[in-house]
Amino acid sequence: QVQLVESGGGWVQAGGSLRLSCAASGRTFSRYAITWFRQAPGKEREFVAAISWSWTGAIMYHADSVKGRFTISRDNAKNSVYLQMNSLKPEDTAVYYCAAAHKEGSTWQGDYWGQGTQVTVSS
Repeated sequence: QVQLVESGGGWVQAGGSLRLSCAASGRTFSRYAITWFRQAPGKEREFVAAISWSWTGAIMYHADSVKGRFTISRDNAKNSVYLQMNSLKPEDTAVYYCAAAHKEGSTWQGDYWGQGTQVTVSS
């Protein structure tokens, strides 16, 4: 069992930055990839970023829509994952969720979910 709590959302003007945090508890945290998804009003939930861990180190994935602007990172010692969001755009407005996940083919599937944190970007 993994419990996840997001924080760091808020309101920002276009071009600004926010840093989201996902604090995890549970003994099996390090076994999972941790992902960020987002869901805008009236839209389906979409993948944003993921980070997994291998013997060579962290492996990061970013959706094309955020590549170059968002960066996912992980601190296993603190059981936390972060999403640094720069150059924010109004279309980034959404509720952001972190999830402990696994990959099926090319798709990330969330196994445990946080409650979400709202990010609002004004133009």
